Amino acid sequence: MATEPVTERVPEPVSTTTTPSPQGRRVLVVGAGVVGLTCAVALAEDGFEVNVVARDLPPETTSSVAAALWFPYRALPQDRVTAWAATSYDRFARLAREDESAGVDLVPGAELVRTPGGEPWWAAAVPGLRTLTDPPDGYAGGWEFQAPVVDTGSYLPWLVARLGALGGTLTRQALPALPDNAPILVNCTGLAARALARDRSVTPVRGQLVVLDQVGVTRWWADDTEPERPLYVVPRRRSVVVGGTAEPDDWDTRPRPETTRDLLAAAARLEPALAHARVLRERVGLRPARPSVRVEAQASEPGRMVVHCYGHGGSGVTVSWGCAAEVVGLVRAHVG
Repeated sequence: MATEPVTERVPEPVSTTTTPSPQGRRVLVVGAGVVGLTCAVALAEDGFEVNVVARDLPPETTSSVAAALWFPYRALPQDRVTAWAATSYDRFARLAREDESAGVDLVPGAELVRTPGGEPWWAAAVPGLRTLTDPPDGYAGGWEFQAPVVDTGSYLPWLVARLGALGGTLTRQALPALPDNAPILVNCTGLAARALARDRSVTPVRGQLVVLDQVGVTRWWADDTEPERPLYVVPRRRSVVVGGTAEPDDWDTRPRPETTRDLLAAAARLEPALAHARVLRERVGLRPARPSVRVEAQASEPGRMVVHCYGHGGSGVTVSWGCAAEVVGLVRAHVG
């Protein structure tokens, strides 16, 4: 699912002085969205010396525009996404309990369906899933559970700070191609992988949303029954995110007024209190879609390894920790 900007302040690159690691323990991560930063933190937690380089710093990435509700969406294959999402759910649940500064909360809510059916394909990833017994008008039912809601305005800076505390660095650097001089490189470039990894199967899926004042909304709602017009209402501590759209191959990042009007009207039908909520901002993000998420190691010349981790569609936050754990496993297997 797609969110509001992190903060108006761009964080400075973080750097700490550490004892140099052996060459085999140094990793270069390209990309500073939620996937790149999570992979960097997971690698640093595992003892690697991690440097992140990116053209766009966290507040400028698609991740900063995401609604960041834990909800598997537009990402395949289903079995791997379910496993990654389960790992991420567990990590987010711990953060919600243990570190308020991360900006993660467990919020009750429901996926809505217009026709009766079986459980969501990702049901095994979430604890406490149960049938929604009193759906809103126009819906046949749904599934309710507590989901992590990640306020990227707090969470992306938290990841940057966590990386810095572990001795990692983050540097802005525009790259014409993936670096060829890093012994271990992790490619988390999202939509930019079209050019940097020469992968034309990565395409944009445009998502528009609206950020409103928090007016007492305490539950999230998600309806993805219409492929190009998902609807979600995601309450945060100080705002409510309403979306959205899913428009394939649309590169336009300008908000469309008619879309905003439609979103506000649909959201007010689910949450009447939103009918008079103040609009804080309108945002557009381009989800990096791919026929399947790419998490795999690619051998290059002797002694060098590239791990690709991109194409997460609308599930970047949802699968971030699970994908990062797999990346760590691939890197560890390489270094022996």
